[in-house]
Amino acid sequence: MAEEKKNVSGKVEKATTDAKKTDAAKKVAKAAKGNKSDKEKKPNIFVRAGRAIKKFFKDFKGESKKIVWPDGKTVLKSSLVVIVVVAIVSVIVFGIDMGLAKIIEGLQTLATGSAEATTEAVTEATTEATTAATTAAAGLINFVGSLLG
Repeated sequence: MAEEKKNVSGKVEKATTDAKKTDAAKKVAKAAKGNKSDKEKKPNIFVRAGRAIKKFFKDFKGESKKIVWPDGKTVLKSSLVVIVVVAIVSVIVFGIDMGLAKIIEGLQTLATGSAEATTEAVTEATTEATTAATTAAAGLINFVGSLLG
């Protein structure tokens, strides 16, 4: 049993050492690769654009294969639901529009009625003032005429 533990612990130590060496090797390779990439030149804009466009269409083709189109019965049901909802909303909007139109018409009638009453009052007051002024002018003419003659 003790020998098995020693063997297991030895294997664990060996695996740990191997993992450390592997990590170190990866870091060295990454550093070396980083140095090369700094020295390498990027392709020109047209090459990069061409690659990007090619990748876009490749991805587009892959995504378009994932599309699931509904059958005719589902499309018909969905279309009918949309038409019914649009009709209901149209009736509601029409009702609100007509209600607001009636309210505005009532306010205009009320404003016109009070404006007519005000106009009538002003006309009546003006007529009375004109009559009074005419009577006063006639009285003044008679008075001056009696003094002179």
